[in-house]
Amino acid sequence: MKSTPKQKKCKICGEKFSPFLSTVKVCSPSCALSLVRLNAKRKEADIQKSIRKDTSRRREALKTVSDYAKELQVIFNKYVRIRDDGNLCISCQKPPKKKNAGHYKTTKAFPELRYNEDNCHLQCEHCNTYLSGNITQYRIHLIEKIGIKRVEKLEGKNELPHLRIDDYQALKVYWRGKIKELEGKI
Repeated sequence: MKSTPKQKKCKICGEKFSPFLSTVKVCSPSCALSLVRLNAKRKEADIQKSIRKDTSRRREALKTVSDYAKELQVIFNKYVRIRDDGNLCISCQKPPKKKNAGHYKTTKAFPELRYNEDNCHLQCEHCNTYLSGNITQYRIHLIEKIGIKRVEKLEGKNELPHLRIDDYQALKVYWRGKIKELEGKI
């Protein structure tokens, strides 16, 4: 005695039907065509995702230490702008129209202080770019903000860290976490 397969729900239209075989998933030829097209789209999407993933992996492998340093600088600067949001420009004490993360000790002359929170504060575009940091006023207001001992520590001898790619990656995770904390996402 042959048993009839129990009723199934069509994968495309949702109608109940009695399949002639237990492996049938759709109720009609038109739903079968739709299922084939849907599966083809899914397969194409998976292929595209795999290609993007592979491209991303290859691009990551080509990055230099300098590329990682630039990426980290962007993240660190974003952190400083968010941290100091609502503050006045550290140099001119005016509300900044365009917010910059201005370094007290420049990143070129003092790369060891590039990612030091005490060395970087909210600054307006005018002071940071057109007045080369407006350093005299920056120092006066920096002392008011963090104290003379911490400013003198910045001005003293600081050791240059020799960061490797994995160090930059770890620091990116760290600063992104601090950003999320400030944005209230944690």
